Amino acid sequence: GSFISGSRSNFTVNSRSLPSSSLRSSIAGSIATFSLFFSTISSTEELIFFLIISALIEEPYFFFKICDGTLPTLKPSILAVLGGGAILILVPDGPYRKKSSKLQLGAVIDVFKKKQFRSAAFGYFGHMWELYTFWTFVPVLLRTYNDLNQDIPLNVSMWSFIIIAIGSVACVSAGFLSLKWKPKKIAIIALSISGLCCLLSPSLFLIGKVGFLVFLLIWGFTVIMDSPLFSTLVAKNADSEIKGTALTIVNCIGFSLTIVSLQTLNLLSNFIQKEYIFMVLAIGPIFGLLSLRQSKLD
Repeated sequence: GSFISGSRSNFTVNSRSLPSSSLRSSIAGSIATFSLFFSTISSTEELIFFLIISALIEEPYFFFKICDGTLPTLKPSILAVLGGGAILILVPDGPYRKKSSKLQLGAVIDVFKKKQFRSAAFGYFGHMWELYTFWTFVPVLLRTYNDLNQDIPLNVSMWSFIIIAIGSVACVSAGFLSLKWKPKKIAIIALSISGLCCLLSPSLFLIGKVGFLVFLLIWGFTVIMDSPLFSTLVAKNADSEIKGTALTIVNCIGFSLTIVSLQTLNLLSNFIQKEYIFMVLAIGPIFGLLSLRQSKLD
């Protein structure tokens, strides 16, 4: 079905289309997770354990659906495994890698006992609450603006691409800025601006087209700008002996939150006036900012 349907008095997001967005999030999460994980495993049993856990988190009925061919994430999962395998074979270990001596099931909980790591991870979780849901709903924002301002309609497909693609420039910029200032400082600035965009989103539909597009470009820039910085903070503050486990768990939780955020906004769109539902995304940046301020990070 179509992704969006709407009018001045009616606004719905076709829920059948949302799994495809969640699927794209899952693909990205799987690739990121396996890329980090395959280069840090230390034993066959650890590999098997995390493959099973990842499969169950991604799809609770994985082992039933794989038998009857109805598993929608099977092909992307296979591609993710192949990508991780390619990194395992083609990318050598770094000089500071420390192998774990045995499978440590308790590490799933132990990783969060370190205050600095917990602060970085929680900041990342707040970032993930906003990021993919914003990307998914960018076409909704544009279409809603068109419905409320029908004089010169915006090209939804083109501007959706531009608003999302500007994130690539943001990530590169964040990398260079972090060389001059600490990653935590840049991450706080990015989270603050994107969180402010969430809170000011109701006013979006009251301004002119130029202001509307500039606002979304700023939002699209800052919403992803902190992503590589959180990757750095999480990796630097994880214990080297269980770094692979730590990064895997953080990625799994982060992308799980993405799905919750997507479905929450989709549900709320049935009860809350369309101009106000995007304020819910501010929960993520606020939580992330509070978490980052709780400890000193390198």
